[in-house]
Amino acid sequence: MREIKCFHNKNARDFLVEKSSVKFMSKEIVNRVRNFHKKFSHYKPTPLESLDNMANKLNIKKIWVKDESFRFGLNAFKVLGGSYAIGVYLSRKLGIDINKLSFEKLKSPEYKKKIGDITFVTATDGNHGRGVAWAARELNQSAVVFMPKGSSKHRVDNIRKENAKVIVTEKYYDATVKMAAEFAQKNGVLIQDTSWEDYTEIPTWIMQGYATLIDEVLEELKKEGESALTHIFLQAGVGSLAAGIQAYLMSKFSINRPITLIIEPNNAACLYKSALIGDTKPHVVDGNLSTIMAGLACGKPSLIAWNILRDYSDYFISCSDRISENGMRMFAKPLLGDPKIVSGESGAVGLGLLIEILNNDLYNDLKESLGLSEDSRVLIFSTEGDTDPDHYREIVMDEDQITL
Repeated sequence: MREIKCFHNKNARDFLVEKSSVKFMSKEIVNRVRNFHKKFSHYKPTPLESLDNMANKLNIKKIWVKDESFRFGLNAFKVLGGSYAIGVYLSRKLGIDINKLSFEKLKSPEYKKKIGDITFVTATDGNHGRGVAWAARELNQSAVVFMPKGSSKHRVDNIRKENAKVIVTEKYYDATVKMAAEFAQKNGVLIQDTSWEDYTEIPTWIMQGYATLIDEVLEELKKEGESALTHIFLQAGVGSLAAGIQAYLMSKFSINRPITLIIEPNNAACLYKSALIGDTKPHVVDGNLSTIMAGLACGKPSLIAWNILRDYSDYFISCSDRISENGMRMFAKPLLGDPKIVSGESGAVGLGLLIEILNNDLYNDLKESLGLSEDSRVLIFSTEGDTDPDHYREIVMDEDQITL
């Protein structure tokens, strides 16, 4: 039975960068983002691991994995977007160029007095909210984080450890975002990693913050004298990370950019659905969005993210939870000589998908369409570690289910 559904966006190579919506990810802005993050006392590039034996087993040239479980000690990449958005917001409030600011300066008594007390508000499945709460705590500010029903106790507890107030709702993710937005109107500043009509500025700053991930990757590959990437696997919830990286690639490489795959769980594949319908508009997936990939369990695309992904992404993929589970196990129990990577449910789906496409004859047509061959050099983002340790152990210990 086919567990992967695919839409090939044959128009993705029709747009030139000068006609695009990716100017918000210019070289100047990327440099500004990197400089801001580099000023953090906790900053250092996360590891770019090479799965050479896995690549050899799958008969491709290279597999690189960007391991975000090491990001600022928060076990996920999301803090890059939230911290940068808060930095831009405060720089504008102060009337100071963000290039002249750092978190160290912003939390000094001098700047804290000028800024005053602010409550940063967000909704999250876990990782984004923890990043916003961490940034607020670092700045001696407050955070209120709304979480959807069914949220992992570990993820709730980790956010509370950042001194944030956590409100677990009786709603699913998209309705919880609405609750957070309504609360913020009277009580604080909404730092949300999705967008809608009349709420696009802060989500754009968050997407800019994610440029650090791909910029670090290309910096490391250049340092190692490696050849250019041919394929990038990008998981997506509302699409902000995927769109941020897609915009970066389009701005930097235009038509010569790598082939991109946007990956979602079957029960929350709003971007895949939107691409399949093909009327250029974002479409909503209804229901309970049941999936182990909690960070990707979003039924409504971010408006600005969709506009970018619609125009420039080559493939939209919807896949089963088993694909992610297999990726988690292969990261945890790698082939001899490859590094072990702790990758959570939303982080491992890229590796699981690559293995499934190259190891299952059912997908020979997709393999051929993608042009995956012995010369392919693939980048995968492991976007989170074991953010729910109990569930992580339960999955990776079931070694009988590994397929390779």
